[in-house]
Amino acid sequence: MSHPNGLPENKFTDLLMQVIEFRDQQITPHVVEWEKTRTFPANAIAAASELGLLGMEISPELGGLGMTFAQKLKVLDVLSEVSMPYAFSLVNSHNVAARLARHGTEDQKDRFLEDLLNGKKLGSSALTEPGAGSDFSSITTQATPEKDNWRLNGEKAWITNAASSTVIVAYVQTEPGARARGIASFLIDGTKAGFERLAPYDLIGSHAIGTGGFRLNNYLASNADLLAPAGEGFSAALATINEARTYVASMCCAMVEASLRTAIDYASERESFGRPTIEHQGLSWQLARVANQLEAARALTTNAITVIQGGDNEAAILPAAHAKKFATEFVEPALIACTQAMGANGLKEEFLLGHRLTAARVANYVDGSTEIMTDRIAKSLRSTYT
Repeated sequence: MSHPNGLPENKFTDLLMQVIEFRDQQITPHVVEWEKTRTFPANAIAAASELGLLGMEISPELGGLGMTFAQKLKVLDVLSEVSMPYAFSLVNSHNVAARLARHGTEDQKDRFLEDLLNGKKLGSSALTEPGAGSDFSSITTQATPEKDNWRLNGEKAWITNAASSTVIVAYVQTEPGARARGIASFLIDGTKAGFERLAPYDLIGSHAIGTGGFRLNNYLASNADLLAPAGEGFSAALATINEARTYVASMCCAMVEASLRTAIDYASERESFGRPTIEHQGLSWQLARVANQLEAARALTTNAITVIQGGDNEAAILPAAHAKKFATEFVEPALIACTQAMGANGLKEEFLLGHRLTAARVANYVDGSTEIMTDRIAKSLRSTYT
């Protein structure tokens, strides 16, 4: 729920300083530990509610901060400098609360919104299935009407926060074979009978995202749990995808910028052959290339932010695709260049370069793969350039 004016600049600046302090005290010291122990930091995500970060774009009347979309991304960037997985988990729970605040019934808000804002419950959006990812309209999780209720059956996969979320926006098919026309969304309570949480995936890293799945086994949902009826669920999911692609691009930029600062500081202090290593052309040119691409990625991301805040979702599709494609394709080689600039020291966990590199790989898949972004751009070629 983006707000045109957002927080006044002075208040937002003060909040950003608090976010930095929160990050440095409650996230930074634990990032490596979370990775080593494969921990989903639910308590650390809930703690962000102390600053209102689980309700960033939600209006103050409903208990949120009333930020603009651009302000939200600045907060996510600050968090992503240390841990993109943490930031991604937080914003996904926030997005469920924002969806409720914008489209939920009064009953749904009464049941879930306060707990989402104060971190007592975490949220997930569940689209992907074991056999359906980019082709979202092919989902097979079935909702069958039963008097004033629905029986839900099926399995969801690759769900952010699935390790412990209990407020889940689940997309289901109400009419087999209808594809997009039959897709609806329900609010699922992860504590009720018929909900089976699956073990988090054994990934190579980024465990703070809490990626996993769940099964619905004759889960009973009432009409009061219906968030978007058949035919509207598909468009409701697509309505937020441009924002998601843009904040993923912004997070990638934040990771590169933090890594570039680290590499430059290191190369300015470390000497070889009688002078700082950054004065050697081979190294400085590598980092100059990273800086150049970072500026380009930021420009594409800023353009997408501007269009999104203009309110035209259709117009935002292409800018968001450009931003995410460029950012996700440059982030890995950029992080590798920063690591290389630090020599073997770049491999030390304390610098978080490896942590960011794994997160960069994740960024290539979430909210539409890099290939999907390329296809989206390709389909626009004739209308854009002829």
